Amino acid sequence: MDKQAFYANARDDLRGPLDGVTVIEATTTWAGPMAGCVLADFGATVIKVEHPAGEVARLLPPYIPGTGLTVPHETVNRNKKNVTLDLKAAEGRRLFLELCKGADIVLENFKPGTLAGWGCGYDDVRGVKPDIIYVSVSGFGQFGPYCERPGYDPIAQNFSGWSSLNGEPGGGPTKAPTFLGDDLGGLHGALGALAALQHRARTGEGQHVDVALVDGLMFQSNGHLTAGLLGIPIPRMGNQFAIAAPVNVYACSDGRVYGGVLLDSHWKALCAHIGRADLAGLKAADRLERRDELDRVVADWCRGHTTAEVVDQLDSIGLAITRVNTFAESCHSDHVRERDMLQKTRLADGTEVPLTGPAAKFSRTPTRVHECAPTLGQHNAEVYGALGLDADALQRLQRDGII
Repeated sequence: MDKQAFYANARDDLRGPLDGVTVIEATTTWAGPMAGCVLADFGATVIKVEHPAGEVARLLPPYIPGTGLTVPHETVNRNKKNVTLDLKAAEGRRLFLELCKGADIVLENFKPGTLAGWGCGYDDVRGVKPDIIYVSVSGFGQFGPYCERPGYDPIAQNFSGWSSLNGEPGGGPTKAPTFLGDDLGGLHGALGALAALQHRARTGEGQHVDVALVDGLMFQSNGHLTAGLLGIPIPRMGNQFAIAAPVNVYACSDGRVYGGVLLDSHWKALCAHIGRADLAGLKAADRLERRDELDRVVADWCRGHTTAEVVDQLDSIGLAITRVNTFAESCHSDHVRERDMLQKTRLADGTEVPLTGPAAKFSRTPTRVHECAPTLGQHNAEVYGALGLDADALQRLQRDGII
């Protein structure tokens, strides 16, 4: 299917499938903002509530050259509105609850008990909006012996056991280079919100959705949690593939490729192509047993070819294979551009940069990066004006440090 055919029946009157859904996002750093980012990309009106002094993600490097703006903040806060509000102040609490009255979903990722202590917790919000969907994302969740512990991404990766799997054979545990726990927590938060929306549509009932970063990582452990409890050894394997061999990163004359063999038919085709018919009879179990030896066979062949030659030749015989790219290199791919995974976006200072596009594509209700991350308090007049506050009231709130 080509792109034009996929979007043949697309509508242009909606921002996405969640057009009409309103989200109040009281979040900081990454996991909570990621949940809001997904919902905003899908077309929801997401109003981020931020302390008047700003939140830490505005300072997370790297900075976009020539600007005072950071890549993480711009990435995870696009498509949102922004208001400032001190939730610890009594008037801030009152305004927050007023905002929640008109919302479908509230997102928060503070340490459990923090918002409740400010009078902005689930019980407080459902007191003014009984059918609210209130999503809490935290390191260890809202209940359990460790629920009050601070828990950010690397803590969750290491507590969950995930880091114990990552790294080279014989090496030590290694955390993922991205915010893996935060990303999964945010995605499960967004997914939980959507499931709760569906339940509310059927029953009229709101609910509290509790997502722990640790739980998200354990859920995505590919069954290793069960294997570990059963005493099955789970070694670190680096770039090798636990269930098939040979699969690895292989050096070529001008770079590296990643790929290899999943099926017996793949192995026979590879052996015929590289002139090793003597090994073609090895079955999957044999190849796992001799994975290091077979890795050397494939590595020897790859060294005599360019990455393009290896990718083209092995692709032609049905093997899954790719050049090992940096993120910057992958961005030059025609495929990445065709998938709209890079979308030019004009930032608040006028700078134009490519931001990562939404991953899910919708044939009827396309999604995209509509706006850059808002400046601090950019939508105060619009959002608070809808609550009946005039310019004089906003000036007073600003003077008093409430907004």
